[in-house]
Amino acid sequence: MSENQLSPHLIPLDHESGRAIIAIAQDVAAAGGRALVVGGAVRDALLGAVSKDLDLEVFGVPADQLEALLAAKYRIDQVGRSFGVFIVKGLGIDVALPRRERKSGQGHKAFTVEGDPEMTFAEAAARRDFTLNAISWDPLNGEIIDPAHGQRDLAEGVLRHVSHQFAEDPLRVLRAMQFLARFELTIAPETLALCQSIEAEDLPRERLFEEWSKLILKGKKPSVGLHFLRDCGWIRYYPELLALPDCPQDPQWHPEGNVWLHTLHCMDAFARERIGDDWEDLVVGFAVLLHDIGKPATTFTDENGRVRSPAHDVVGLPIAETFLRRLTAHRELIDQVLPLIETHMRPADFYKNNASHAAIRRLANRVGRIDRLLRVATADMAGRPPKAADFPAGEWLRQKAEELAVQDSVPRPLVQGRDLIELGLKPGKSFKAILDTCFEAQLDGEFATLEDGITFARKVIAGEN
Repeated sequence: MSENQLSPHLIPLDHESGRAIIAIAQDVAAAGGRALVVGGAVRDALLGAVSKDLDLEVFGVPADQLEALLAAKYRIDQVGRSFGVFIVKGLGIDVALPRRERKSGQGHKAFTVEGDPEMTFAEAAARRDFTLNAISWDPLNGEIIDPAHGQRDLAEGVLRHVSHQFAEDPLRVLRAMQFLARFELTIAPETLALCQSIEAEDLPRERLFEEWSKLILKGKKPSVGLHFLRDCGWIRYYPELLALPDCPQDPQWHPEGNVWLHTLHCMDAFARERIGDDWEDLVVGFAVLLHDIGKPATTFTDENGRVRSPAHDVVGLPIAETFLRRLTAHRELIDQVLPLIETHMRPADFYKNNASHAAIRRLANRVGRIDRLLRVATADMAGRPPKAADFPAGEWLRQKAEELAVQDSVPRPLVQGRDLIELGLKPGKSFKAILDTCFEAQLDGEFATLEDGITFARKVIAGEN
């Protein structure tokens, strides 16, 4: 493949979205302009992957004319009309004019944005973040336009900023974090130096969460991105993580070194075993990242010279919640991550002590899904090289949970309010106490069927329990 050619087959154009790309580009050309595929779709094609989203940048056609051209054939969303951005509904295509963005003050919103169809390709590329995202491709003739030499950096595995405009959006530092992890790149020295000079300003949680989520959901080696976070100094904005490199561990159990290194190994182990369900991977990924976050607050060296961190699983809960609340207000996510942190050592303890069925049911009720907990514990065990990642406790607990039908769900109460009504009780304050008593007995294995549960409920009502 030549320096300036990209095979048309690398971006599939034989499906509905692809045919629309060609049609839009032809209409733009007929209007005297040029439409180029830009950004992630081109980058991914060069890496041999297919992007779900297609972005078209249109040169030489004013916004009103572009809008009319698109509306003649497609349903469009005009959410970004004021600066020349249109979404082609149902096709995953964003069409935009090249945009000029000027910093107009402090903060992430302090930008003046305007579409400018007369910008040159080089000017348009200069406003992008990294060279590998500043490559454009003409779907009509296959030409690549690469004024920032992104192909070269991509081939060499280097992440490099395009221009001084990079520093205008502090979020790009976290974009660097997740890109380094996703594509296993090396940061260019000048880009690292620039990131070290950028302050976080007042970035909103939702934007922070998006970049951290991409690290967890897409990073092939999250450790690469997390190493960068420390190297560029942005770990200072996450004091919970900042404390990890200085926290030692007992070399007998953790020959890999301090808690930071252990966490990085664990995150890479997690990434190798993602299941492709974004919600499940996000819950487990954050739990792996934060599972030992309580160690700096609990670690000491005892009289025998052993490094110990008693109760770090429990002490870490409010610390982990502080970290998560800095990124998101999503209460359900936080509520599902924290129990996994609290119980990440239970599989090994349960295996060692041959825990009862009742204990396993109660554990399932606490964590929501035993399979999640096993993923966290498995990553934990794999994060101690050169120790082997063998984890017989995981398979033991998995089999037990499967036998008890609690592998991927919490135990469901057999006795319900309607059952108490059928027994002659009227709804009232006593309902909850009776139902709670029945559920506790169910978890303890005192009954396993609804029939036996109702028999038990009768005894509770009669005051026999």
